[in-house]
Amino acid sequence: QVTLVESGGGLVQAGGSLRLSCTASGRTFSTHNMAWFREAPGKEREFVAVIRWSGGDTYYADFVKGRFTISRDTAKNTVHLEMNDLKRDDTAVYYCAADLRPMRMGAVTTANDYGYWGQGNQVTVSS
Repeated sequence: QVTLVESGGGLVQAGGSLRLSCTASGRTFSTHNMAWFREAPGKEREFVAVIRWSGGDTYYADFVKGRFTISRDTAKNTVHLEMNDLKRDDTAVYYCAADLRPMRMGAVTTANDYGYWGQGNQVTVSS
């Protein structure tokens, strides 16, 4: 059974930082793009960041560029999301995801392309 387990969410004041982690078990995702999405109350799930399987190239949504950093530790089957200068609008449930297909090229930003999801981790930013 494949599972993605997230950790690191919580409550933080605006301007603060949090680090989310996601560890996969049941199979390796070394040849899969890994991403983070988020879902705020009353809004659709939206793309946040992706790190590609090859070369570690990264791609970010405009609203997190310069503030968030995605990284991966392939040996530990883990992906991280470092979030700095958090804003109230960043309040959401954050989900890590693994691409459905291995070795997919390009920046995959559509939720439907991801076949494996974590349970979600609440991030709340207070003013």
